[in-house]
Amino acid sequence: MTRFVPFEPARRALHDARSPNDHDNDPPAGKTREVPATTMKLSVCIDAVLPDLPIDDALRVVKEAGIDAFEFWAWWEKDVEQLIAARDRYEMQIAACCTKFVSLVDPAARADYLSGLEASIAAAQRLNCSTLISQVGDFLPGVPRDAQHQSLIAGLREAAPLLEAAGVTLVIEPLNELVDHPGYYLIRSDEAFEIVHAVASDRVQVVFDIYHQQVSEGHLIHNITSNIKHIGHFHAAGNPGRHELSVGELHYPAIFDAIRVSDYSGYIGLEYWPQHDPAAGLRAVRDWVS
Repeated sequence: MTRFVPFEPARRALHDARSPNDHDNDPPAGKTREVPATTMKLSVCIDAVLPDLPIDDALRVVKEAGIDAFEFWAWWEKDVEQLIAARDRYEMQIAACCTKFVSLVDPAARADYLSGLEASIAAAQRLNCSTLISQVGDFLPGVPRDAQHQSLIAGLREAAPLLEAAGVTLVIEPLNELVDHPGYYLIRSDEAFEIVHAVASDRVQVVFDIYHQQVSEGHLIHNITSNIKHIGHFHAAGNPGRHELSVGELHYPAIFDAIRVSDYSGYIGLEYWPQHDPAAGLRAVRDWVS
């Protein structure tokens, strides 16, 4: 079985992202300070990786690949009881699903957003799912960007008490506009981190989609490790093409190693469209992180 060899540039990026006070306990020059590695937890987005399979068959493929968690998009389009039965049959966890797709940048839509969130929280609790993924809506032409930014913060501040009471984390999702989502509002991770910092709730964080942020901004390991405390979920796919993680310009072993030696303890969701045997691709990633 393939195992990670520590990747020194990733460790240096994590080291450099720490504040000056964090270096007080650094070892003497010439010595190496051991960084404890966290367990890497994988989840498979069955709507992307296995879209043509019934739920039971999709979970069987995921489980046989050695992965114990899955996620999906719209819970309201699923048979929730069937999901629960299949999850329990294969002894798996539901890592994440989406909340209703309502704009957060438009104050006029806020009541609908919060109503959809309340329904999604209830569904998440029923599914024993602790993470909800939220898109934020498209950019509103003719409205100053700062006004839309402030609407996002205000809406999430209203959402925070609902999430805190339920013990559910909402993660907002930056997406790329160059390839997949032209017209979307939230593109860069720095703005997403600024928003959740302003909201100031542990239950409002960011889903860092490695594929989308490679398209939008690059500089991935630095951006991840510098903001790891605000990341509640990851998505991963190869670039270009959004296919298997082993295809394209992204060196996932290095990215995963940087996450491994951080404080992150959540899931990495595999959200890609396979070009080859899905089971083989899932096993390959499982072997990387085992």
